[in-house]
Amino acid sequence: MNERLSEAAQKGSVDSLLQLLQEDPLILDRTIVSCISETPLHTSAMLGHTAFVREVLGRKPGFASELDSQGCSPLHLAAAKCHLEIVHELLLAAPEMGTVRNFDGRTALHVAAIKGRVGVVTELVRVKPELTRVLTDRGETVLHLCVKHNRLEVLKLLEEPMKRNSELVNWKDCDGNNVLHIAVAKKQIEIIKFLLTINGLEVNALNANGFTVLDSLIQSPRDLKDMEIEDSIRAAGGLSVKELHLITSDWAPAKVPQINERLSSTESRSKKPAVKHQGIDWLGRQRSALMVVASLIATVAFQAGLTPPGGVWQDDYQVDSNGNPVSDPHTVGTSVLAYKGPFEYGLFMIFNTLAFLSSLSIILLAVSGLPMKRRRWMWVQMVIMWIAISAQVVTYFLTLRRMSPRNFEVQATLRDVTQISVLTWLSLMAVVFIGNIVRMNIWILRKYGYIKQKESHPSAAIDDDQEEF
Repeated sequence: MNERLSEAAQKGSVDSLLQLLQEDPLILDRTIVSCISETPLHTSAMLGHTAFVREVLGRKPGFASELDSQGCSPLHLAAAKCHLEIVHELLLAAPEMGTVRNFDGRTALHVAAIKGRVGVVTELVRVKPELTRVLTDRGETVLHLCVKHNRLEVLKLLEEPMKRNSELVNWKDCDGNNVLHIAVAKKQIEIIKFLLTINGLEVNALNANGFTVLDSLIQSPRDLKDMEIEDSIRAAGGLSVKELHLITSDWAPAKVPQINERLSSTESRSKKPAVKHQGIDWLGRQRSALMVVASLIATVAFQAGLTPPGGVWQDDYQVDSNGNPVSDPHTVGTSVLAYKGPFEYGLFMIFNTLAFLSSLSIILLAVSGLPMKRRRWMWVQMVIMWIAISAQVVTYFLTLRRMSPRNFEVQATLRDVTQISVLTWLSLMAVVFIGNIVRMNIWILRKYGYIKQKESHPSAAIDDDQEEF
């Protein structure tokens, strides 16, 4: 009888069900009290047999409250398969089942949102609006699940509940992330733009790690979408944690001036470590930037040394087919340019080696462990970097010249490009050099008292060059 009932549920045959009930009027009751994991209602609800579901619910409404081996009610299964009419019938029979969570900690609304079942979500929220406030085992709302699984259409259906209840849109999961944190972490641009239109959304909320959404973007792997996401967040008033602290300190109530001069001098001395800290932070950032650029130049120069313009010979050519010595012999693995243009090859190797060794010297100084924490050492490394970059530029044009055909038009174009590029590069180098000379002179004049130092916020210490040179 149980097998016949299971077959009837799979086929959705109401006639077979009625025939079984005539043979055994208690067959449905026996199914409820038995240890069967799935009831006929589970099967018919999952397969979308609406008439069969109505017949079972009309006779035994308690079937709607039964759970299978995964803790799922028939409502879970119907919602997952988007059987809208069955969802409606199940809600009428047992509306309390909307809040029941399965063994994954999810309600029928959660399942429908994950699957992107727009119609089911609409029906569930219409019948029981409070379902949007039910959480998963991880403290997630239905909004979190929509964002996690990139269900923008479902999320738009929940716009009204979000607008009515700001607590819902700002709810944080067990990791302290609200829906905007998750959308930013997953780089979902369309969802981010939609969420930023919701009034009451806290753009600068902190998660369990103390990060705002902008910090989460900065900490995440870089992506082509990052710039657009950052612009959208900042346009909505999003800030990083550091920027929030600066704003807080700017709006902090001013302290009452101390009459006692000794206390005032103590306060002024206490500001110096903050300035020094800012200078050290600047030096650290500069060293990191130099390390990155030096590593890139060293890699390029190393690769260029191994594969010079024109490549290397792929064979030995010492004698001809008759065994006689040839006039232009070459050896496998040696540079073609060294044989065809020894002068150009010499220039190429000189400037490429200069770029390679200059960049390696910066890396060596950075990892040497020597106490180079003053600006004078940073200047030395910056000058070496200028040399490395300039040598790399010369190497590029030497390579370009060698690879270009001896055509008049091509050579004329190459000559014009080279002249304009070199002139632009020299102008830029001159601007950088003059700018640094001016900064050094200002520092010297301030040090010896010819220029009075401005009293400024510690964060302006870098611009004023108040660190020891």
